[in-house]
Amino acid sequence: MTTAEQRPTPFRMPEHLFAELAAGGGSPEALAFLERAERARRLLLLRTVLDHLADLPTPLTPAAEAWRLLKEAAEHAPGPVDRLLLAPTTGGWIAHLLRRVHGTATGPPLWAEAGRLNALTVAAALHAGTDTDLLVPLVDGALSLPGLGTACLPEGAGGLTAGRARTRAGELTLTGPDRAGRPASLRCRPRPVPVGDAARAETLHWLPLRTLTTPAGDTAVPLEDLDPYRDLDGPVPPARLDAEEAGAWQRLFDEAAGILAAAGDAGPPGRLDPAVIRTIVPWERTSLLPEPPPDVRVSASSGDSYGAMVIARPASATALAEALVHEFQHSKLAALIHLFPLLDDDRAEHYYAPWRHDPRHLTGLLHGAYAFTGVAGFWRDRLAEPEHAGTAAYHFALRRTQSRLVVRTLLTSGRLTPAGHALVTGLARTLDGWLREPVDPAALTRARTAAALHRTEWRLRNVARPAGRQGAPLTGDTPPGTPPLRPDRAPWPDHRTHAFATAPEHPRTPDEHLAAGDPAAALEGYAKELAREPGDPHLLAGWIVARAALEPGAAARRMLARPELVPARLAG
Repeated sequence: MTTAEQRPTPFRMPEHLFAELAAGGGSPEALAFLERAERARRLLLLRTVLDHLADLPTPLTPAAEAWRLLKEAAEHAPGPVDRLLLAPTTGGWIAHLLRRVHGTATGPPLWAEAGRLNALTVAAALHAGTDTDLLVPLVDGALSLPGLGTACLPEGAGGLTAGRARTRAGELTLTGPDRAGRPASLRCRPRPVPVGDAARAETLHWLPLRTLTTPAGDTAVPLEDLDPYRDLDGPVPPARLDAEEAGAWQRLFDEAAGILAAAGDAGPPGRLDPAVIRTIVPWERTSLLPEPPPDVRVSASSGDSYGAMVIARPASATALAEALVHEFQHSKLAALIHLFPLLDDDRAEHYYAPWRHDPRHLTGLLHGAYAFTGVAGFWRDRLAEPEHAGTAAYHFALRRTQSRLVVRTLLTSGRLTPAGHALVTGLARTLDGWLREPVDPAALTRARTAAALHRTEWRLRNVARPAGRQGAPLTGDTPPGTPPLRPDRAPWPDHRTHAFATAPEHPRTPDEHLAAGDPAAALEGYAKELAREPGDPHLLAGWIVARAALEPGAAARRMLARPELVPARLAG
């Protein structure tokens, strides 16, 4: 472990590794470099944290002593302690604590959150087999041990208290007050366990971290439902999954890992070795009921927590595999942003993102382009698989088109640094090559239609009509080349992107007629519905796209380019 007294070696990424990542992919060598860089960054941030904690009043063992013991454990077990430092929950804790000390976040008493370092040291000592004796924070009588699980005192006192954690030869002895103020204690040998073994390892007083494993047994990805810093923001309480729900995650992960493995070795965009995932955090649901939807409805990640992803479990293994690829792309880009300034972003949210309902800033566009280039590659790999070929062509065609549009916005923004320009140019080369690859014509038509529908509806809902055209007032200064925005814009659901993945056999609604390749029937249906709901953006977007399909030409191109100028009465 690099200590505060040592001078870190400057990081210089080899050009061939940057080129791999800029193309949207990344070999094991490139990902290993990103992890080394993240490790160095964590240590620098920890040094900053220690400086802020030096004079903090605390009922716990002081941070300097905890840090000394952590370094001692690292000398005995450098690999396991490094994994603790690189754990996504450690990154989340460091970032949150820095926000606390700078006054931009709130939480429990600062000494309790700072005491996470003591718990981290206890976990490191358990891995290393070293002796420690530390005062640690307890919440409702429980001690969260990063990467291991949660120890719960018998009848532990409620609220926030201090306890004592002793380690020897991998065994933990935890003491603290019970509900009556009397001493309570427990002994255990903390370790994470595979989901299938958790029932035998779990007791009233020890909840192990459960891990998802592949059939080969060579991967153990934490299924994190206990750690307070597993979320993307501040600390959250445990949300323990039922054994049945954890089992469902394991079965789905098995299938998703199999789908990812079928594509071959990692490296090209869209490929992912599950072993590089550092944590999966289940979102919201803790039991089998209600039934999950087929698609991932929520997935998210944070640059503070490399390799972690918050995911709402779907029913489909393909949807999970796609989400894993998507979120790991965000982790790779966040790690690159920690190394290189990629753009000069004023964070003004004025730009169109084909996967969002709202305007985005340039950093958001860059993240989206990088993530969805990976998603396009994921579906490209599925084209030759019979069980996925029906929808793979659509998703590949849609995501390559949408990602290339955003790449163009980034390249013409004038805000990219030289490194950012090199990165986005790499994405452009990947996408330009893919755009020349043939796909099923019907799927290609549906993809282009879905892309046009989203952009058209986005502009109708977000872009202000110019003055003198019965439009809303503008929202203030806008960057060059971006449209003025409505002040009354609001979230709206995007049902069409997934609905157009397959052509309906018996179309009934205007959307279904459009997806089936019958724009004339769609146009008639939209017109009838607009007569009942004049100006509805969803219906008007469909009408505009259907009419453009029936009457291609310069007028259609102008209408698609600036749909907010189309008078609502024209479609009535």
